[in-house]
Amino acid sequence: QVQLVESGGDSVQAGGSLRLSCTASTNIFSFAIMGWYRQAPGKQRESVATATIGSSIINYADSVKGRFTISRDNAKNTIYLQMNSLKPEDTAVYYCYARTYRSGSADYWGQGTQVTVSS
Repeated sequence: QVQLVESGGDSVQAGGSLRLSCTASTNIFSFAIMGWYRQAPGKQRESVATATIGSSIINYADSVKGRFTISRDNAKNTIYLQMNSLKPEDTAVYYCYARTYRSGSADYWGQGTQVTVSS
């Protein structure tokens, strides 16, 4: 069973930075897409940043463009989300996500990590 384990969530003041990490229990090249989603209280889960593993096509939510950067370390089977210039509206539980098309389509989620930004 594939596992995604996130870390790095914390409480910071507005304008601060955090880096989230997500380590997969398998080689990340087994995934077609990896990325980060977030869910704020009372809101639907939304995509923050996604990247195709093979072609490295990256997509960011408009609300985070220029502030967040997704990257990966293939050797560590880990993806990262560098978050700069954090705003209170970035407060949410952040989830790591992965999709594979091997043996059919399957989506995997991490347990989530809390990011709280105070003004």
